[in-house]
Amino acid sequence: MDISIYSSFLPHTDPEASLAFYRDTLGFEVRQDVAYQGMHWITLGPEGQPDTSIVLYPPAASPGVTEEEQRTIAEMMAKGTYGMVLLATPDLDTTFERVQASGAEIVQEPAQQPYGVRDCGVRDPAGNMIRIQERP
Repeated sequence: MDISIYSSFLPHTDPEASLAFYRDTLGFEVRQDVAYQGMHWITLGPEGQPDTSIVLYPPAASPGVTEEEQRTIAEMMAKGTYGMVLLATPDLDTTFERVQASGAEIVQEPAQQPYGVRDCGVRDPAGNMIRIQERP
């Protein structure tokens, strides 16, 4: 079987702030930027990896989500407990310095974890948890 991960979805609340974080801070390239009926979807991905993308989407666009569920999602996003993505880099310290200099919310500075990886934790502008691991 030949299966790969093509796109993952993370909610966003502010397209301009999300672009600044993912494009300008992390260096992702914008693949699609779609506005429709007052909502905004942005597809980005690491340069040189055209088959892997993150789609930043407005959580209100999810079909079948009630207003109460939208409030719950907004509360979870604000706490950083709704969306998460794990990224990797060969140079964690340099990557962390760039992310920290951008003003992103730092959750954990680079550290060796007891489960065997060295990583750090930050939150994107919507509150999504971003863990960045150092590739060996």
